[in-house]
Amino acid sequence: MRKFLTARWQDLIMANYEVSSEILESRLPAGTEIDLNEGRCFVSLVGFMFLDTRVMDFLVPFHVNFEEVNLRFYVRRETETEVRRGVVFVKEIVPRAAIAAVARSLYGEPYECWRMSNFRDDEHVRYSWEKRGCGNSLSVKRGEGLGVPEENSHGEFIIEHYWGYTKRKGGRTDEYKVEHPKWELFAADEPHIDVDFGTTYGPDFEFLANEAPHSVLLAKGSEIAVYKGEKIV
Repeated sequence: MRKFLTARWQDLIMANYEVSSEILESRLPAGTEIDLNEGRCFVSLVGFMFLDTRVMDFLVPFHVNFEEVNLRFYVRRETETEVRRGVVFVKEIVPRAAIAAVARSLYGEPYECWRMSNFRDDEHVRYSWEKRGCGNSLSVKRGEGLGVPEENSHGEFIIEHYWGYTKRKGGRTDEYKVEHPKWELFAADEPHIDVDFGTTYGPDFEFLANEAPHSVLLAKGSEIAVYKGEKIV
């Protein structure tokens, strides 16, 4: 497989909500199944920084450092040699129209361009995104370092998925690999989630505005590589 994109993902806030798997079935790519954590189905609202972004080893002016916020859920696919644990995106939001257009065209991913901002220092991490009067924000206070989550823990389940799956037209499924080392976590203290889930992500997810997340994680992040996708179905 060939690397398509490299970057550093940093300061990842992950707000994780337990949901019924039924609301995800229509979005499930062929050849995959919902990946459960101790029998529970999760969606995650994730905000983070894309830094030093390179496409095919080239820096694209004005598209190197930017925010992304996405809503995702977790799937798995069994091959002849392994079980591949991955994610499927409900929507990915970035502040650059060209990034959204390229991702939709090449990967078929549900990217949109919104106005975005971030604030990050030693104590706080905050992401905001707004479009047509719909304003959202996600923030935490950075707590103590927790290290790499334990094997088979909830934290490991959320951050250790190394494949992406995209449901495309005609029942086609694309698969791509995401490569990075294990991430260290910080305590995500004083989480604040002000999100219009219905307007931003559709009526299936409107109820999340009135739900408390099962967990909120803050990951340090690392260098990453995204490999060129391949059709599997």
